This record gives sequence, C-alpha cells and structure tokens, in this order.
Amino acid sequence: MTAPRLFADIRPVRESPAFRRLWIGSSLSSVGSRMTSFATALQIYELTHSSAAVGALALVLGVPTIVVGLLGGSFADAVDRRRLVLVTSSFLAVMSILFTAQAFLELRQVWLLYLLAGIQALLGAVNAPARRTFLPRLLPAGQVPAGMALDIFSFHASMTVGPLLAGVLIAFGGLQLCYLVDAVSFAAALYGLARLPPMPPLGGAARPGLKAVAEGLRFVRRKPVLLGVLLADLNATVFGMPFALFPALNELNFGGSAQTLGLLVAAPAVGGLLGSALSGPVGHVSRHGRAVLIAVAVWGAALVGFGFTHALWLALALLAVAGAADSISVIFRSAIVQAVTPDRLRGRVTSVEFVVGAGAPELGNFRAGVVGSLASPAISAAGGGIATVLGAGLLRLSIPSLARYDARQLDKR
Repeated sequence: MTAPRLFADIRPVRESPAFRRLWIGSSLSSVGSRMTSFATALQIYELTHSSAAVGALALVLGVPTIVVGLLGGSFADAVDRRRLVLVTSSFLAVMSILFTAQAFLELRQVWLLYLLAGIQALLGAVNAPARRTFLPRLLPAGQVPAGMALDIFSFHASMTVGPLLAGVLIAFGGLQLCYLVDAVSFAAALYGLARLPPMPPLGGAARPGLKAVAEGLRFVRRKPVLLGVLLADLNATVFGMPFALFPALNELNFGGSAQTLGLLVAAPAVGGLLGSALSGPVGHVSRHGRAVLIAVAVWGAALVGFGFTHALWLALALLAVAGAADSISVIFRSAIVQAVTPDRLRGRVTSVEFVVGAGAPELGNFRAGVVGSLASPAISAAGGGIATVLGAGLLRLSIPSLARYDARQLDKR
C-alpha cells in the first residue's frame, strides 16, 4: 500500500496548464497586493501619526467587502466568470497604478488613499467570489482539495513575504518603489487570466441583483452541510479571532517590544504556510465536514493556551498551530462549498463564503478588544478559545450531517 504523501499535492500545477498559469500569476500579484496594503497603512501613519487613522483604513476596506460581496456573487452567476474577473482585475491594476502615481507625485492626501483603497475593496468584492469558482472548472473533482491547498499556501506565503519585501523595498527606494512593484505584478495575473478558457455559468445565467442574492441565501439555508460549514467558520472567527489582543498581551506577557509583536503577528501566517505546505494527507480525507470541526476545535484549543502562557516560544508555537488549523479548515470548507453547490449558483454561494471569511474576523477582533478591555486580554483570548471549542461541539450535535458528509458520495446534500 502506498504511504500517504506529507507535502502538498502539486498535481494541479503539474497536470493543468491553465491552473498553473493562473496560480503562478495570482501568487505573484497577491504578494504585490500585500505590499500595497503595507505601504498604504504606513503612508497614512506617516501623514497623520494617528493609529485611529490607520484603523479607519480597515473600516474603509471592510464595509465595501461585506456590503458588495453578496451582490458580486450574483454577477458571477450572470456572465462569463473568466471575463468578469479579467475586467475587475484590469481595473484593480489601474488602481495600483494610481497608488503608484500619487506616491511619485507626492500628493500626500489621506482622503485620496482612503478613496483608492475603498474602490479597490469594491472591485475585490466582485473579483474574489468569481475567481473562487474557477477550480471546479479547471481541475478534476478529486484534485479540487489539492488546488484549494495550493491557493491557501499562496495566500499565507503572500501574507509572510509581502510585508517583508515591502519593508526592504521601502527602505531601498521609498513608498514609490513598493507601489510600482505591485503595479508591475499585475501583468502576471492578467496573463494567467487571459489564457483561461471561457467560463459561462452552467445551467443558465441568472439576472444579477437582490433577487438572485436571495436565491443563493435560500440555497445555503436549505443545505445543512453548507450552513454548518459556514457557521463553523463564524464560530471560529467571531469567538476566537485574537489579533486585536496582540499589542496588550505583548506588553503584559512578552516585554512589549516591537520585535516580539512582529513575531506574534507573523506566527499564525507561518503556521498557515506550514499547514498548507504539509497538506499532502488532505487528499486521503473524505470526511471533510468532520475535518472542519476538528480543525476549528484545534484552533480554539491553541488560543486557550496562548491566552495564559507567559513564554514567548510557547505563544509562538501555539499561534503557529492555530494558523495551521485555520488553513486546513479553509481548505476543507472551500472544498465542501464547491462540491455541494451547482454551477449555476456557485458565484452566489461562494460570495456568501467570501463575506463570512472576510467580514467575520473583523467582528471577532472587535469582540476580542471589548472583552479584553472589560475583563483582561488573557481572559478574552482564552475565553474565546473555549467558546470556539464548545461551538464546534454544538455544531457537531445540532447539524449531524456536517460530520457525516463524505466527499466520495455522489449525492450532494
């Protein structure tokens, strides 16, 4: 019997030229986008010297993502998805060029940075759900989880490499060089998209709008597996998101230096990178719903330990474990969403997943900050972790079809 592989399954990259071009181009562009995010926050702080002004950037990005995300999915079910993503990506490239131009012209206008970032978020809210529908059309069903794992690896790699590279480029050539590299990186993404085959919705296109969005939401509500996997993600992020607590816990438990804070912020991304890189066994797991619940429970348990530890090495290890569990959860969650959803609804259901994944963490950080201020940062982190573990158990009991879901079965529950 063949031993299960340990490292990520790279068959999607090796066997599908279209996926390979898309993955490489998107990965390069994702690094560039993280660089722009880093540079934008830094530029706003340099102009205002205000943490509140930097925090407002998250609001500028978050509100359009949540408000427009669901509507964007209805467009993905109405037109050729490859063409839609190509158009939105082209406009995103233009926005990157405008970021570069304002830096070279030294306009120094905070409102302009907010405006450009907000438009970027609007375009991304249409782009991301449509882009996520590509995998089932490019890969055999058995390789979709492996493709998801490679996408998650790319995401965490960009989260790690992008800010580090941005810091080096800004030190060498200023903000202008950082923005410029992002603008150039879009060429790779646009090339990968342009070489994709047409991807019209199968089973008929839907007219975009609120009625189409409502149809997608009704479909999610009628499918216990879909509803359960999205509730599992909400449970993990609303109760367990710890990032707002990092500055306070760093000061209380780990000395308060900027270096240790940087390590705390990077640790979950490094864990996610390792989790997706060592995702070879994912292909041998068929009980995807059970895997999601286990990964959510591991995420929560790791945060319980993180809340109470005073040893930096242990805190970093626990955050890395949490990040790895999160990456595994996302891989299986996305695989379930793509497998259970018929193609004609895939854009709208994927947009629900996108809004949950993008909006719930902001709510979780808000919850963590409030509880941390009212009680203590340690209680907020550990209590959120306990609530996450209990929530995973409650979902296991209340939606048994989620734990029973088997990807090998042909009937899509």
